[in-house]
Amino acid sequence: MTMVKPLSESLAEMSAHAKDAEDHIAAAQKEAHDKIVARREKSRATVEASIAKVNQDMHAVGSTLADKWKTLQAKISADKAALKANIAERKHERDVKHAESHAKSLEWEASLAIDYAVASIDQAELAVYDAIVARAEADKAKSS
Repeated sequence: MTMVKPLSESLAEMSAHAKDAEDHIAAAQKEAHDKIVARREKSRATVEASIAKVNQDMHAVGSTLADKWKTLQAKISADKAALKANIAERKHERDVKHAESHAKSLEWEASLAIDYAVASIDQAELAVYDAIVARAEADKAKSS
């Protein structure tokens, strides 16, 4: 691919080229018909060469741009995949946090239920002692 020239240099070359064309036309107007036809053919060959060069440059730029476009598309695809993975990871982390929180909540409820059950057993034991004491007092009261 041809290196891009500074615009001022390109404009200067264009200006010089236009001046050459102007000089050639002015000279041609003073020449005989055969010389004008020869100049025209030379000019046509120059135009064809210029068009071929521009076409070649366009193809070079086009393939470079196509390569850059493919690279950009690949980068965008990779970025999208990374973003999706990041979202999936965050969702997984939220799911894990939710599951962890839910498990802790259920463990806390189970712990409370066990503590309540232990307290109920203690109350049942106390109730049995109260019943035994009451029975003993009742029996004692009967016998007295």
